[in-house]
Amino acid sequence: MNTIQKIKGFQDLISSEADTYTFIEETARSTFGRYGFQEIRIPILEKTELFARSIGGETDIVQKEMYTFPDRKGRSLTLRPEATAGVVRAYIENRLYAQDPVSKWFTCGPMFRYERPQKGRQRQFHQVNCELFGTGAPQADAEVILMLWTFLRELGLEKLTIELNTLGCPDCRGNYHQALKAFLSQAGDEDLCPDCQRRKTVNPLRVLDCKVPSCRDKVADAPRTIDHVCQDCREHFTTVQSLLDGLSVPYVLNDRLVRGLDYYQRTTFEVVSADIGSQSSVAGGGRYDGLVQALGGPDVPGIGFACGLERLAMILGQVRSKDLDFFLAVIDASALTRGQIIGQHLRDLGFSGLVSFEPKSLKSQLRQANKQQARHCLILGQEELESGTVMLKDMQTGDQSAVSQENLETTLTLPWRQQDRSF
Repeated sequence: MNTIQKIKGFQDLISSEADTYTFIEETARSTFGRYGFQEIRIPILEKTELFARSIGGETDIVQKEMYTFPDRKGRSLTLRPEATAGVVRAYIENRLYAQDPVSKWFTCGPMFRYERPQKGRQRQFHQVNCELFGTGAPQADAEVILMLWTFLRELGLEKLTIELNTLGCPDCRGNYHQALKAFLSQAGDEDLCPDCQRRKTVNPLRVLDCKVPSCRDKVADAPRTIDHVCQDCREHFTTVQSLLDGLSVPYVLNDRLVRGLDYYQRTTFEVVSADIGSQSSVAGGGRYDGLVQALGGPDVPGIGFACGLERLAMILGQVRSKDLDFFLAVIDASALTRGQIIGQHLRDLGFSGLVSFEPKSLKSQLRQANKQQARHCLILGQEELESGTVMLKDMQTGDQSAVSQENLETTLTLPWRQQDRSF
């Protein structure tokens, strides 16, 4: 019988890989919580209309990459390709805007896009997302970027660069679109990919976001967004930069940064890494002040970002998981029940460990304790059962001594347990 293989572009995360993702998510929860962000869990399946209306019909995501299918009643459903639209839908549907003028939310989980799988890009990928609703103040932009930078630094990441740009508001963006259309018209179709030949008249901003090298070369001299924004947008962007300077958050200006989604306006930002090759973006986001209203909610401004866990994991490498406090080796069948009792007692006190299910040779169980990276091996046989002791072996030094079963937890609470042994 043939074995069933996983779907192309969908990955199993096992052992140390899963530990790395857990470490990223736990660091995110810890960091975002300090800024007052609350967790929200949204469905992975939404009505297709939600993404078509929010992301934009001319984006590659909507046109090429979404997993869309009809359900049994013929309704078009889509596996979420990104999280912001779903969070905004939940924000509106649950009237979260009525609970607090300014609210902050984050979510973690899988997203789905039908793309060519490659290193750092899978068809099922994972993100942490943050969304802040209720204020259009540049201080909110600066805080969100600061929080993202703090999160990445707490992961221990280096060689990162924040890229910053402004797209202007809907009132001033029309001027830029006209200037960009004129530039692309004069430049002709030579060296533009077929998609950009269509985009340059339908949605010229998407040409700037194209990753095809010839297209990127073609727009190298295109007009800059900052030269076509209104005075209010210019002042907003200048204030964001001033705040980041005051907060000692490093950044560089990138006037070609437009992001890949239509809902962005004003501040846009991206974090890129020098350590992961061509797929260099590890996080990005921006302001989307009109999105809540466009999806049927009140006129509430918003800003947010997403971090791709696959790319963060590429930079982090293998994260060492927590060591076990003990491995309890039972070497006599008469001690099996007592071994389970001792093991559970230690777990109830907060220690982590394994207990052997059947008596085996001490040599084989010591090998197992080493393989499981247990800090101590507790050896329990007939002799220890009769004397009310456990033989405690330090797996690092090799030292061992008989310890009373009643005082075992005191013996295990050594200085090494007081160290920070989190991920």
